[in-house]
Amino acid sequence: MMVNYKALRQYQDVGAKSAVADASPHRLVQMLMDGALSQIAAASGHISRSETARKGAAIGQAVSIIGGLQGSLDMEKGGDIAANLDRLYDYMTRRLTEANLENDVTKLKEVHGLLAEIKSAWDQLPAKLDETNAVRDTATNP
Repeated sequence: MMVNYKALRQYQDVGAKSAVADASPHRLVQMLMDGALSQIAAASGHISRSETARKGAAIGQAVSIIGGLQGSLDMEKGGDIAANLDRLYDYMTRRLTEANLENDVTKLKEVHGLLAEIKSAWDQLPAKLDETNAVRDTATNP
């Protein structure tokens, strides 16, 4: 069976664009984090297979995504949390750059773990907001 990879990629691109267009801001951040985690995992595989160009491209994508997350922080409204995330995103970018230069899977795993932890907390936000809103609604409408 012959697969038309170009057509498949175009189909995937349309699906991704559709998902982005329909996503809430919260979901967009989740998607960005998923993308960065995926690129970091891919870079690790590329290192193990000595695929230098692909490793560099994957790490570059991860750095770009993390830069986007960092750039979207609202330092005024976010206070200490935004400031801490800003420093952490900066640290992740430096570690990814080092991992790229040194072909260091350990540094990739470190960044993957840090970002996965942030994403885990981010994933819990909608449920926490629903709980808060339910308590507030109950208090105002007994």
